[in-house]
Amino acid sequence: MNLNQITIPSLDVAKATAFYKVLGLKLIVDALPNYVRFECPDGDATFSIHKVDALPVGQGISLYFESDDLDQWVSVLREKGIVFDELPEDRPWLWREAHLKDPDSNHLILYHAGKNRKNPPWRIS
Repeated sequence: MNLNQITIPSLDVAKATAFYKVLGLKLIVDALPNYVRFECPDGDATFSIHKVDALPVGQGISLYFESDDLDQWVSVLREKGIVFDELPEDRPWLWREAHLKDPDSNHLILYHAGKNRKNPPWRIS
């Protein structure tokens, strides 16, 4: 089994599309104003956004995007006007993370974990 894609809801798919293009995702399906799909620049995962009339209530969705050069990526995004809630910081779970929200207030975590992404010292067999 392999994860193919994640789909998130949006009130304004065009606005969300512009945001995720700035993050560096490549648009591969354009069915605006109702749906778009992206490829991540590395790996095989895809990511899509679909139009909804109302966003889910509660804590919502958290999306993680990894980069080997997190600090540089965050710096470039800030120069492009992306606002962060938290700048890169080393976390006790051995990941370096930066936090922000997309136009629909979905929580994004840009991070670098290296070998600890799938193999932290506390991984079970």
